[in-house]
Amino acid sequence: MTEPATGRRPAAPPRSDVTSPTPRLDVCLAPDDLDTWSQVLQELAAGRNAVWMDDGRNPEIRFDLSGRDGIAVFVVADTAASGPSVRVPVRLAGGRAEEHHERLQHVRAAWPQEVVETSPGAYEWRR
Repeated sequence: MTEPATGRRPAAPPRSDVTSPTPRLDVCLAPDDLDTWSQVLQELAAGRNAVWMDDGRNPEIRFDLSGRDGIAVFVVADTAASGPSVRVPVRLAGGRAEEHHERLQHVRAAWPQEVVETSPGAYEWRR
């Protein structure tokens, strides 16, 4: 953005107390996590609350379906690292569980079945 009168860019403030949050969730997935995600999807499809990745290794994700007017609340608690938690109310559309089951099948199809050391310190994933 430039100033109309001078055509110059305004100087940046010397200090800013406002930071923008980065919507990022770092996780380390294992094949067992895909199995438990499948179980979570079954619980959600049946209308029951569920918890995923509550092993202390990754951020825990809780799904509370008891909200009013079809609003679910998802809680992400990063107890494995820095400790913050975020609550996100979401209106769930019909058919979401089936869509996520399909996505899970695509992830499983692409998941490497084997890691092979092709030379010292070099690895290749094989399906």
